[in-house]
Amino acid sequence: MGLRLWRWAMMVALASAPLGAARADDGYDLWLRYRPVAAPARAALAAQARSLVIPGRSATLDAAAAELRRGLGGMAGVAPPAAATLAPGAILLARPAEARRLGVAVADAPELGREGFRLRGMAWRGGRITLVLANSDLGLLYGAFRLLERIEAGERPDRIDFATAPHLALRMLDHWDNLDGGVERGYAGHSIWDWWHLPDRADPRYTDYARANASIGINGTVLNNVNASAESLSPRYIAKAAALADIFRPYGIKVYLSARFSAPIELGGLKTADPLDPGVRAWWRAKADEIYRAIPDFGGFLVKANSEGQPGPQDYHRSHAEGAAALADAVRPHGGVILYRAFVYAHDNPEDRAKQAYDDFKPLDGRFADNVIVQVKNGPIDFQPREPFHPLFGAMLRTPLMMEVQITKEYLGFATHLVYLGPLFEEVLRSDTSGAGGPSVAQVLERGAGRPGLGGMAGVANIGDDRNWSGSIFDQANWFAFGRLAWDPEASSEAIAREWTAISFTPDPRFVTPVVAMMMGSREAAVNYMTPLGLAHQMATGHHYGPGPWVHDLARPEWNPTYYARADADGIGFDRTATGSNAIAQYAPDLARRLADPRTTPEALLLWFHHLPWSYRLADGETLWEGLVRHYDRGVASVAAMRRQWAALAPYVDPERFALTETYLAIQQREAQWWRDASIAYWRSVSHRPLPANVAPPAHDLDYYESLRFPYAPGHI
Repeated sequence: MGLRLWRWAMMVALASAPLGAARADDGYDLWLRYRPVAAPARAALAAQARSLVIPGRSATLDAAAAELRRGLGGMAGVAPPAAATLAPGAILLARPAEARRLGVAVADAPELGREGFRLRGMAWRGGRITLVLANSDLGLLYGAFRLLERIEAGERPDRIDFATAPHLALRMLDHWDNLDGGVERGYAGHSIWDWWHLPDRADPRYTDYARANASIGINGTVLNNVNASAESLSPRYIAKAAALADIFRPYGIKVYLSARFSAPIELGGLKTADPLDPGVRAWWRAKADEIYRAIPDFGGFLVKANSEGQPGPQDYHRSHAEGAAALADAVRPHGGVILYRAFVYAHDNPEDRAKQAYDDFKPLDGRFADNVIVQVKNGPIDFQPREPFHPLFGAMLRTPLMMEVQITKEYLGFATHLVYLGPLFEEVLRSDTSGAGGPSVAQVLERGAGRPGLGGMAGVANIGDDRNWSGSIFDQANWFAFGRLAWDPEASSEAIAREWTAISFTPDPRFVTPVVAMMMGSREAAVNYMTPLGLAHQMATGHHYGPGPWVHDLARPEWNPTYYARADADGIGFDRTATGSNAIAQYAPDLARRLADPRTTPEALLLWFHHLPWSYRLADGETLWEGLVRHYDRGVASVAAMRRQWAALAPYVDPERFALTETYLAIQQREAQWWRDASIAYWRSVSHRPLPANVAPPAHDLDYYESLRFPYAPGHI
């Protein structure tokens, strides 16, 4: 069968339009669905995968072989048997030297590194074979997953020619899971870790978790909340973590633990957790030794210190670098690392919250131990719908950094709003830290301050024990996009959306094209109906569900939405220029100069950096007040359009996933309208401005919106 005919046949066979009696799909299989294809593509696929040849043997190679048999068996109807002899129609997984021993002419591939791989369909002895080439067993596993995904997307295996290697060494999920099964900012049920029954019972779901993560190149997982319980480091819980590490190890995933800074007091009975105290340092060394005896490949500790009430080195008048060093020394003999979070702000610090992490960490650049990575949130406040990139990415050039993003949507409508985060991640990664031609944030992460192996990305996981893992089908795309961008931070979020859609539903362009358009516009829609023009942190407080721009009476100033909008009769926005907090001075000079002037500040961030009168003219000639209202309307209209688009795609989707998404889009449209109405009602009350012409008034008065209460909103632990 020719290549063009193959593509056509696979497209027809894999497409689900019309489904008719489509197979039920509850979302559990994620993007690893491996659904059967129909003749003639089924027969053609079986002919291209007659046997599986893997010269080596290890737990990781066994996992790769099992995945290939599972995937090809599902799609072609016949799982390829293992074979010792290479023949046309075989799939070969091999290192270069192993391939050459079998008569396949390949060169060494140092460019693939330890984890990269190449997929290559090639002529061999009168027929064709499919080669998965890598320098390690883990690279071969990654290659096996990508081969299956490309077949799912309609490609012919023996004609593929594709190579890739990860740009970042550390690609990690951070679980904010508590030992009682709750998940802070979790919107997909309870924790997937059954701590009570571990280590005796290992839920099969743990293996599927490892499969899913390995399929997108994630190689580390922090099991417990950054607001950590010291009990996580007790012998009982170390044994539980070790059981999970044993399951994850064949899939290349290392286990990490969040460490509570005061654990030497709470677990060790010491009177202090001072990081310079010899007894404290000895306690951490002994604890690290204990963990490594149970988990030889333990990755290290994640630390949240002196932030939001957590204990830390500043309690003892020590710096964050000194605090990190005590833990770094403990794990260094074992090859471990410390991931030290830069998310710090203090209730007694009158400085602009957006400046406080920079103020604490910039002076410490180059002073952290050589196995410490500073983990910096993508923006200077807290995972907002839109923020500028964190200034530390352009300032800490002598310290390896990880970028922390939030896959779970704490500020973006939880699991019920369809908001694809790929464009948000891409926007930050491509930001120019100098304002004059680079480096980008992605390049800063890739360089790792000149220390190979110490750059990375961490994503706060959106995974729970819901059957579909993430609470909604489209939130699976955010997990997928994080993995792809952590592997290659310069990848296209649109290409990733296209890939996810094709393998999660169908490669039929009649479905893929409109769905990708929905996904790519969804983040901007959410920004418009929540926090347009650079507003931030306008969510109701505590649970962060719904709007609360009027909240002003909480104990800490920076917990109040009014702190960020600073709206009054004269105008709105936070002045971060030299006449205000001067946060722009934390950016490179060329960039700071542009941000100092509202006319050269990106309009999407206008109110982040400037307090402007309601009469200020935007680029399109509208006043700021008029433009703000139009943005809210545009956001609501975008959700309504997504809802109509999804309704038209019913023939292409199984009834279960279609109905769930349809329901959530209805909720999103209702809540977008609520956001719009409540926000406009409040801004009118402070600005005393009439609504622009042809704009519908809010459905209720401001007192109604202020009276709403949600004491049991999910995710607030």
